[in-house]
Order: sequence, then C-alpha cells, then structure tokens
Amino acid sequence: MQMGTTVAVAGASGYAGGELLRLVLGHPELTLGPVAAGASAGLEVTALHPQLPQLAGTTFVPTDAALLAAADVVFLALPHGESAALVADLPAHTTVIDLGADFRLRDPAAWETYYGGTHAGSWPYGLPELPGARATLAGAGRIANPGCYATAVAVGLAPLLAAGLVEARDLVVVAASGTSGAGRSARAELMGSEVMGALRAYKAGGVHQHTPEIEQALTAAGQDRSGPVTLSFTPVLAPMPRGILATSTARLVGGATTVDLQDALRVAYGDEPFLYVLPDGAWPTTAATAGSNSVQMQVAADRHSGRAVVVTALDNLVKGAAGQAIQNANLSLGLDETAGLPVEGVAP
Repeated sequence: MQMGTTVAVAGASGYAGGELLRLVLGHPELTLGPVAAGASAGLEVTALHPQLPQLAGTTFVPTDAALLAAADVVFLALPHGESAALVADLPAHTTVIDLGADFRLRDPAAWETYYGGTHAGSWPYGLPELPGARATLAGAGRIANPGCYATAVAVGLAPLLAAGLVEARDLVVVAASGTSGAGRSARAELMGSEVMGALRAYKAGGVHQHTPEIEQALTAAGQDRSGPVTLSFTPVLAPMPRGILATSTARLVGGATTVDLQDALRVAYGDEPFLYVLPDGAWPTTAATAGSNSVQMQVAADRHSGRAVVVTALDNLVKGAAGQAIQNANLSLGLDETAGLPVEGVAP
C-alpha cells in the first residue's frame, strides 16, 4: 500500500462528517481530497467546523460522483437512503465506506419495514470485533459501517451469545445517546432549552431502525448456537453532545455467574485494541470514551431476575461512526488497523 492514499468525504458538513475530517487530517497514511456537502456546498469548511483550522480556506464542493471519483477512498456520511444512488456512479475500483444504513441489512423485508423504499443490497458489515469479521473486511472494496447503537449493543452481547451463556429470544436494551446522534438539522425537540435537564425516550416499541441491524448482527454472532435473536430496544435522548451508554440484558442460561460472563468478554476481547472490559466493580461512563475509538464495558449476573446485565459506553461519533469507518478503511487498505485512531478519551 502506497502512502498518501487520497480520501473524499461526502456529507462532510454533518457531525460524523466533521469527525471524519478530523481523523483523516491526523492519519499517517491518508490525504484529504474532496470535501463534499449538499446545501453547504460553496461554504468554507471552518464556518461549520471551526475545530479544524487546517482547513481554513477550503470550501465544501457539491456531492457529485465525478468529483468524489478523484479519490482512492470515499466515505459517505449521508442521510439514510442517499448512498445507493451515488455509489452507482462511482468507479468499481473506488473503496467506499458507507456510514449510512443503505447496505447494512441483508433482509429486504426488514429494510422495507424500517426504512421504506427499494433495498439496495448488502455489503460486508464493518464491525471488526465480531466473529469472522476481519477476514471479510480485509481488502473489501465496499463496507457498510454499523450504526452507533448497534455497535454499542452488539459488542456487549455477542460474546455471551457465542458462548451460550444467555438466551437469544429475550434481549432487552435501553440505550441513551447524546444529541449529536440525531444529526445537525435544526429541530425544535433538539434545541438546548428542550434537551437540557431532561431525558426523553423516542422511537420506543420496536420501531427504531437499528433494531433489525442489531438482531442480524447478534444472530450471526451466536453462530446458530443460540438461535435467532429477538430484541426489545428503547433509545433515550440524553442531555449531552456525544456518547452512548447502553444497558443490555438477556436471560441467563443455566447457572452462569458474573465470573463466567466476564470471562467470556475477556476471552473475546483480550487482544482487541479498542475494546476494554473494566475491572470487577467498575462500570462504564461515556465521559471516559469521549473523543476515542474505544468501548468500555462491564457485565454482571443478576441472580434475582436471572438475567445478564451488560453496560457499554462509547463515543457515538467516533467508534459509533467516523472512527469505525477509519478502522474499516485501514482493514480494507491493508494498513495498521489502529492507524490514526485515538484509544484514549478526553477528560474532563
């Protein structure tokens, strides 16, 4: 792999797009090329991303496949449903990492139910820490980046399902996310005066679009040992700009103990550069993962209810979006998987 691989970012005006720009600028092997946006085309990048002074004087270009095709790698940080049409006009040899949902789901019926419209097909699912994922992602020219909630839930429950320690048919997840997860578009319910000092559930009752994605990933991770996954998922909007704290529970199998559950996570992730099982008694906090590509997690066996309780924390804009996309690009290009990605969080 030659140094100086050029990358383009479409949807660069948004929060995930801005994180992609930040990470690419600090990457030792990547060079930033076209920076594209829709309605913001022609605007100076630093008008929306003042945290990136290196891009002073750079303007957003239109989201045009002919402009993006000048790059070796294209990151698509577009609204769901917009990537497929653009990809159709990109050269086949261009590596594409899609941060949207267009190519995540294998089941056309699930796409129709949760997103609507025509199912564009499926690409390799870019969560490297899941069983067998790296072999699929290495050298892949098209990769579907997972959703932020899906990442937080899947990494916590996958080893427990694969080890047969929990049942698959009764998973319950409540996950709180910072407001950046809702995107940058102006909406009344996301105004500071509406969000500050409040927690609010939304898209409850099994209608959140990450539900089939999580079920798909965890069913595959169980490797048929635990059967198809059934999930009840309730997302919560939290009064913070970034971060996800996911509390996932599943019914225990047999007499599985806290030690059994912790051992399963540590065996699965002991050599992972970004996934950390905390010491016994310590529980994750979103603040510890802010700005990093890391996930912190802890698990316990609730003997009273007969359920495993897994808590995971990550930065929804990094490991939940842009950082994971860089990690997938590294795998696709044959680079060090950790290149350009921060392990340490920012505190306070």
